[in-house]
Amino acid sequence: MHATMQHHPLGIAGLFEHGERVHADATVTDYQDGVLVHRTFADVADESRRLATALTALGVGRGDVVATLCWNTSHHIAAYFAVPSMGAVLHTLNLRLHSSQLSYIARHAEDQVVLVDADLLPLLLEFLPEVPSVRHVVCVGEQDLEELDAEGVTFHRYADLIEAADPMSELVEVPEDEAAVLCYTTGTTGDPKGVAYSHRSTYLHTLMISTGSAYGFSDADTALPVVPMFHANAWGWVHAAWIAGSRLVMSGRFLQAPHLAAMIEQTQSTMIAAVPTIWSQLGEYAHANGVDLTNLRVAVSGGSPLSPSLARQIRERNGIQITQGWGMTETSPLLTYSRPPAGTSLEETIDWTTQSGRVMPGVRVRVIDTQGVEQPWDGLSQGEVEVAGVTITGSYVGNSDSTKFHDGWLRTGDLGVIHPGGWVQLKDRLKDGIKSGGEWISSVELENAIADHPAVGEVAVIGIPDPKWEERPHAFVVRTDGASVSEDELMAFLSGRVAKWWIPDHWTFTADIPRTSVGKPDKMALRASSGTDRR
Repeated sequence: MHATMQHHPLGIAGLFEHGERVHADATVTDYQDGVLVHRTFADVADESRRLATALTALGVGRGDVVATLCWNTSHHIAAYFAVPSMGAVLHTLNLRLHSSQLSYIARHAEDQVVLVDADLLPLLLEFLPEVPSVRHVVCVGEQDLEELDAEGVTFHRYADLIEAADPMSELVEVPEDEAAVLCYTTGTTGDPKGVAYSHRSTYLHTLMISTGSAYGFSDADTALPVVPMFHANAWGWVHAAWIAGSRLVMSGRFLQAPHLAAMIEQTQSTMIAAVPTIWSQLGEYAHANGVDLTNLRVAVSGGSPLSPSLARQIRERNGIQITQGWGMTETSPLLTYSRPPAGTSLEETIDWTTQSGRVMPGVRVRVIDTQGVEQPWDGLSQGEVEVAGVTITGSYVGNSDSTKFHDGWLRTGDLGVIHPGGWVQLKDRLKDGIKSGGEWISSVELENAIADHPAVGEVAVIGIPDPKWEERPHAFVVRTDGASVSEDELMAFLSGRVAKWWIPDHWTFTADIPRTSVGKPDKMALRASSGTDRR
């Protein structure tokens, strides 16, 4: 029997038009160094339609790639919807990367137009001559463009293009399996790889994270996505807030704790998404300065593991419960979310929220051991976590590498177990696990144990070669301000908390932990500093 339902392609244009029409009076607030600038969804939608017209006039057509090198702003939201809704592909460039990496990515993506915030123009100019596909640069903000010169490139003022363009009345309907957004992995172990999200996958991911078992956006919420818009579609928060009519607060380049605290207080934000380092800084600042964070009903951490010590500290000092999302650029990104099950006691919440979380609908997950055998969901059987589903990539753009895939499943590179009920608990990155005496030491669990010491502010653990045991742990520790703790004291502290053979043989006290462009500890840099490049 054939179904009787109408068929309409699932696309970003549909998400855009819903928010534009149904939630026209909802607001987007740009934070500009202490000043709040409010705009309605209708205003941003009008700008988005004008941008689509302007880009068409520049020669952008279906399938062409338009890049953004921008902060989180309402103008960036306009581009988020304009580019895919005209049939082109949005490519969000990671402004934290070195210009050599950006050059590689922009060339590989064959970017044709770049929208750039004025203060990021110098970064663009560093690598622009190496990207011959770029024909137009559109500068957002005040900037003298008269003296700029790049072979074959025309520079435009964003405001001039928007003012001169009429709103595009008819958006382009494209097949739902065509590319809508292009994001690149951070390339910590090789060249960055491109992941092309389809219109369909983006639409379904938006619905997935809007459910009550995930973030549960509504028109009663004010959402502050501190996570950059270049990082896997800002974890999907812009699209989800737009269709729900949630007020959006855009942080711009003001990511320091005092600014974020001001945004939360002044806008009465109810939802926020950030990496653990931001949470640590924000929680400490808010506690020291009497900033009330208790209006936050959804406080999400992601990008790197949330330690129990940080979750506990935020709850005790700031009165809020942080939850954790796990995902990857390759997965749109959300795979699991750690909202505690109904009936969980206060004492048990930390145990639940610091797991990676329960698998999302539309995502399939399994654990495969070293022999290629699928393991049971018993919370004990360990192996590499593999995922498949409607929001997960099946390949990389222009890359035939098949080592990341296994029988149609994406290999995450994470070592973990699955508990009954679909709860995923990651133990470590496969490349970060420490093989000592034939047994595995979880760098994540060891880091969490060390971080429980009150004098430890940050910690990262790597494995270094050992002639007897193959590898031994090396801990890099940042002390909290004004605190004093020695190697011997930390070793004594760990005694009884972890197995004796887990206790690091090597310790380095440092002023900071190097981090990748998305806020994760840069263990490759730590290995280099310790004189080993084993991975």
